[in-house]
Amino acid sequence: MASTLEVVSHPVVFTTQTSYPLPTHKFMIPASWRRYQLSQLVNKALTLVKPVPFDFLIRGEILRTTLGEWCAENSVGEEETLEIEYIESVMPPQKMSSLPHEDWVSSISCKQPGYFITGSYDSHLRVFDYSQSLILSSSIHDGPITSLTVVPRPNGEGETALVATASYDLSARLTSVDLSPYDTDKDTGADDGTHSHGRTHTLASLHLHTAPLTSISTDNSGSHLLTTSHDGLIGFWDTSIPTKDEVPLEPLGGAGDRKKRRKVAKEDEDERAQKLVRKAPVTVLKSHTGRVSKALFVGESDKEAVSAGFDSTIRSWDVENGVCTRTITASSKPFLDIAITPSTNTVLAASTDRTVTQYDLRSSDSTSLSATITSIMHPTTPSCIALPSSDSQNQNQFVTGAYDGTVRLWDLRSIKSPVASFTVWDGKKKVLGVDWRGGVVGVAGEGGVEVWRINEGDRT
Repeated sequence: MASTLEVVSHPVVFTTQTSYPLPTHKFMIPASWRRYQLSQLVNKALTLVKPVPFDFLIRGEILRTTLGEWCAENSVGEEETLEIEYIESVMPPQKMSSLPHEDWVSSISCKQPGYFITGSYDSHLRVFDYSQSLILSSSIHDGPITSLTVVPRPNGEGETALVATASYDLSARLTSVDLSPYDTDKDTGADDGTHSHGRTHTLASLHLHTAPLTSISTDNSGSHLLTTSHDGLIGFWDTSIPTKDEVPLEPLGGAGDRKKRRKVAKEDEDERAQKLVRKAPVTVLKSHTGRVSKALFVGESDKEAVSAGFDSTIRSWDVENGVCTRTITASSKPFLDIAITPSTNTVLAASTDRTVTQYDLRSSDSTSLSATITSIMHPTTPSCIALPSSDSQNQNQFVTGAYDGTVRLWDLRSIKSPVASFTVWDGKKKVLGVDWRGGVVGVAGEGGVEVWRINEGDRT
């Protein structure tokens, strides 16, 4: 007599935030099914002409086993109805190119359509086009560039970009970058062999900080900037270019060691040669007790900001009045980078304790214990965070770069493991900066720059 094997099934209701919704309906799913069979079911139910691969989230975890194995591990009975959310699968990241640099690269921007803009420890600002050609290379600081941002222009992108940079030379600078096609017969070239002569024009130097700068960021309108530094201060600046110096040159006489006076003299000489206007901040934000790693504007406004630093605090600011309005205090968590989620209610903070933690900015408690929403462990220190474009369908996702030379793609709905990851420079050099736009991820660090493609699941 032949034996009959009992087929165990689980009742399931599917939900989604994608553009492929299913009618509300309860399905009986075999316990032996995995992601592939579930994806086939959803595609058939939707009668899609072109198949779309999906992943499946159950209680904040991506299904990576059979449905039955997941239920057994989580003590879910056969009669309990599961709510499963399906999201578009992320294809394996693909390397697009490498952009050569002679020194460490601290920062990269993918925000200028058609170009990658980088800031390097050799003080150079470089621009590459999508064909990997080096468009220009120009030394615009007297020390390593630590951060850069492309400032939005009110009249559209055009052929000129405004780039704000921060440096170890204690200053930030606003530089106009000409991206228009150049005439090689007329271009005299630069000393490093690139056609950069006359194609960058530094408009102003920003003076406040007494220690190396760590970051610079812009608001969405391009009207204001924030700078941070090892000196614990945050500078709030407008992007207008003054007609005369707002900060006087430092006197060369008086007290102070000879080495510092020589450095000041060289900086002053360089600024006189370039005719840079010395710009003063609108407001100085004072509250941090140590190095400030990053400060960002919140949402569309230039009135609110969030900062984080080595004093293990995350602070909210009323920028207009220069007042710290809220402080989240963590224990022994020096912060290296932050990113504000699209909802603007939470912040992601990368720390030297090998975590990226999501904090609730609306929390009334001053301790991180009550403000913590999620904490994501990394094998090594995560150094930088990047969110996708504002028009991306996957607003729950973000990428992190780490000191193990790995970039990881995360989904806040499933934080036990990354959705995808890739290793740059054979995993032997640190990632120092990442940026993400339109499915393209630029990675900067000790090995130079690599550009990768991450599918954002946008097929519309």
